[in-house]
Amino acid sequence: MKTNAARILDSLGIKYELLAYEVDESDLSAMAVAEKLSQNIEQVFKTLVLQGDKTGIFVCIIPGAEELDLKKAAHISGNKSAVMVPVKDILGLTGYIRGGCSPIGMKKLYPSFIDESCILYENIFVSAGLRGLQLKINPNDLIRAASCKTGDLIQISGNSK
Repeated sequence: MKTNAARILDSLGIKYELLAYEVDESDLSAMAVAEKLSQNIEQVFKTLVLQGDKTGIFVCIIPGAEELDLKKAAHISGNKSAVMVPVKDILGLTGYIRGGCSPIGMKKLYPSFIDESCILYENIFVSAGLRGLQLKINPNDLIRAASCKTGDLIQISGNSK
């Protein structure tokens, strides 16, 4: 099944793969997606929708096991502060539901930022725009397709990996 995100990639001539997996409504986490696809969690990225105090809505795409650093997100997006958009507002803003929010093909082209760790991999995985469907894509192609800027977005935890 072609999603809006896949059609946009086709129109840009960007190579990708669609990977389907079984959805568990009780666990829409990137960890669950990585397990079901037998992929490294560091390569499965989640798309987060935020509201900045100055610029309004923007998008951050980060590795699935990580937490977004709201201060870093605010800074990179030109805001003093930023908060996560309530789940109930995501569909209206993006055209996508939680667990199926693709960084490509949202209702509007919001400013988008992807964690710089994405370029460490030949391919990463992001939602294709439906629960149960992921895009396998080269990070540079995703950056181009979603007009992303790269930067350091993740919280530094007390323990090192």
